[in-house]
Amino acid sequence: MLYLDHAATTPVRPEVVSAMLPYLTREFGNPSSHHTVGEAAASVLVDARRRVAAVLGMRPGDVVFTSGGTEANNLAVKGVAIADLLRRRRPGSIVTTPIEHESILASCDHLARLHGVDVVRVPVDARGRLDPDAVARALRDDTALVTFGYANNEVGTVQDVAAIASVARERGIPVHVDAVQAAGWLPLAGLGVDAISLAGHKLGAPKGTGVLAVRGRVPLEPLLHGGGQERGRRSGTEDVAGAVAFATALELSEAERAESAERVGALVRDFVARVLAAVPVARLTGDPVHRLPGTASFTFAGTSGEAVLLELERRGIVSSSGSACAAGSDEPSHVLLATGIAPEVAQTAVRFTFPHGLDRPLDAVADAVAASVAAVAAADR
Repeated sequence: MLYLDHAATTPVRPEVVSAMLPYLTREFGNPSSHHTVGEAAASVLVDARRRVAAVLGMRPGDVVFTSGGTEANNLAVKGVAIADLLRRRRPGSIVTTPIEHESILASCDHLARLHGVDVVRVPVDARGRLDPDAVARALRDDTALVTFGYANNEVGTVQDVAAIASVARERGIPVHVDAVQAAGWLPLAGLGVDAISLAGHKLGAPKGTGVLAVRGRVPLEPLLHGGGQERGRRSGTEDVAGAVAFATALELSEAERAESAERVGALVRDFVARVLAAVPVARLTGDPVHRLPGTASFTFAGTSGEAVLLELERRGIVSSSGSACAAGSDEPSHVLLATGIAPEVAQTAVRFTFPHGLDRPLDAVADAVAASVAAVAAADR
């Protein structure tokens, strides 16, 4: 079976398992405990925090370990907006886009429903790109946060983060970027943002590990209260093994990033060209240039995306129709709808996301895609 759904999750790397194993067994201390066992665990946590900060170009104290990207996004969006509300003593606004991950969109909806925060959704173009000038026009005196994805999890479109951050910085407005899909493919340091979310299981660390790195000058109201861990920004006994795993996976992926992005990008571009040539109804979604190297998402008008997926699996290929967080939904992708794709076409989407270690041509996969689409089309006649 060929697994091509790495945007949903990746296998845990052997190096990561080896690095975290001691802290699941003999080095089991609670880092909040004031004795030698606890202090040993605390020193390991400090080191993991330092290693993550080094990759991100931030300070160790900026790093908050979380349970994954969803929690990191929730903490960023709700934490900054509520801190702003408490300071102003009235609700402000948040600027985002309609193509964001559900954890951002649902957090914004929560703030609108419960706290009266005005959510301004800046449209994207047909390729899923966000215009920095449009963001600038959406900013207001009461804007608490600009939040958007570095790279889209469904179509792979990459945003000009530095340009968008620049227009917000001119107004003194914090910027949060969801880099869950970008990590391992794109640079993470020097983006000019104030907060960045990451998820370990996209990088070869276990599920349930993640980070929100947020600069210390940005007020942040915690979502979890209790023991005051993570400098008061996320209470709860820290997962030392998880922090070590995350730091190890992030370092490994960053060390390999440039080479793997170039290698995988070339192979995937050839795959895209082969699919478009072999399947007349195929359309590549997202930006054909500004996109993640390892992502290729298509629509196959006149078919059923789910039926194509089943045909592919019969041929030994596992892929997806889009975001794993929306799996099982009958609704067309909100990302594709926001880029102007008709609902009936959006429901034909199939996404292929490739591993960083991909090192051989994808001719057989392209042939399987063509055969699967043809089989579905023939069955529907």
